Amino acid sequence: MRTTVRKIGNSRGILIPAALLAECGVVDEIDMRLEGKTIVIAAVRPAREAWYEGFSAENDDDAWEASAQDLDSTDWVW
Repeated sequence: MRTTVRKIGNSRGILIPAALLAECGVVDEIDMRLEGKTIVIAAVRPAREAWYEGFSAENDDDAWEASAQDLDSTDWVW
């Protein structure tokens, strides 16, 4: 898609069609960065979005399994 770069004060801007923004998930904020000579515009995602998807308890390794099994059988030394 081609569009024109427009003058906005001392800066320049482009108009991005609403359908394109919706398809990319852009709501209010974007992340804009330069990769070589290419401007990359990406939707800002919440920091922990979808971090829990795909978790299943039956596939989760028990973190305590590798620890000592009989911690209460002896007195602790402080």
